[in-house]
Amino acid sequence: MSIKLGISTYSYWHFREPKLSIASVIDKAAAIGVEGIDLLHQQMESEEPSYLQEIKRRAFRAGLDLICLSIHQNFVSPDPAVRQQNIDHTLHCIELAYQLGIPCIRLNSGRWGTIASFDELMDRRAEEPPLPGYTDDDAFDWCLASIAACLPKAQECGVILGLENHWGLTRTPEGVLRILDALPSPWLGALMDTGNFREELYPRLERMAPRAVFVHAKTYQGGGEWYTLDIDFERVAAILRAAGYTGYVSLEFEGKADPDIAVPQSIDILRSAFAGSSIAPTSLP
Repeated sequence: MSIKLGISTYSYWHFREPKLSIASVIDKAAAIGVEGIDLLHQQMESEEPSYLQEIKRRAFRAGLDLICLSIHQNFVSPDPAVRQQNIDHTLHCIELAYQLGIPCIRLNSGRWGTIASFDELMDRRAEEPPLPGYTDDDAFDWCLASIAACLPKAQECGVILGLENHWGLTRTPEGVLRILDALPSPWLGALMDTGNFREELYPRLERMAPRAVFVHAKTYQGGGEWYTLDIDFERVAAILRAAGYTGYVSLEFEGKADPDIAVPQSIDILRSAFAGSSIAPTSLP
């Protein structure tokens, strides 16, 4: 069974104006010839039923699967009301994924927010001190309770929660696995991002891979928006193959080059790297 390739709409829009429409990214992805499209929630122009159904129609007509909805939330807050707002947002996004026929959402743990600037956070390798009077153990407890509150809805809607090695509590594989081990569920797994470990990349990916339900593959033509990694995707493919991974690998182009040039180039790199990644399917939980 071969790994399939997708493209994240984020590859064409890095939170700067003008915002490129999801419809146009679907058309670009179809022309490139990948199998799936990964939607960035903040890039959606609407949540009206007519808009959602048009996205489904356009993707289907283009021969593309809708494979993931990448959302943002923050469960790291001592305020129960703030945590509930983020739980409610996640539940809402699970419903959106269900309406779109998307089987997976990208989940974040959140972070303390004691470093206000994201650029500074990146300069500090995503290390951030807790709020005064609190510890990371407090944050893990809040995060676990919040994710647990979302799992019944995930099961009801048939939407897997993919916890990404992003920032905050999940900036290390140990942080991701601490949450996954504490909440054993077939509706919760790891979303392995190849670009979010800046040190010890391959050993850390090896720890993530056995729990992966989805993969983001980052490339950086033209230099990265915040940093640049030289990722050996043949090595990444070997790690996923050894772990028995048979799902999607979705490109997140995060470079400064023209995406109309860099995205097809990146897909060619991934196609070459994963060309030999046909592996026997394994038993899933």
